[in-house]
Amino acid sequence: MKVPSLDLKPAYDELRADLDAAYRRVMESGWLLLGKELEAFEQEYAHSIGVKHCLGVANGLEAMQLVLMARGIGAGDEVIVPSHGYIATWLAVTHVGA
Repeated sequence: MKVPSLDLKPAYDELRADLDAAYRRVMESGWLLLGKELEAFEQEYAHSIGVKHCLGVANGLEAMQLVLMARGIGAGDEVIVPSHGYIATWLAVTHVGA
């Protein structure tokens, strides 16, 4: 028996119109990074979770690194990470010097 690990087609089929429209807006704007789409996302997401600000980042590594920096974690600090996690978890720790 073959069990698919991740089938995104049903979700895409459901959201096709919205996803395709968003893709076209980004591509037509010429702004793959930053730009009005990211600003709109940050504002909408911040509002949806009831906070004043939201910062969109490129990936989970950057997000974890920013959290560590915001908490003042750095050189000489000990951060315990899971042994069977993704490499980005400990990379974020080493990037801040902990």
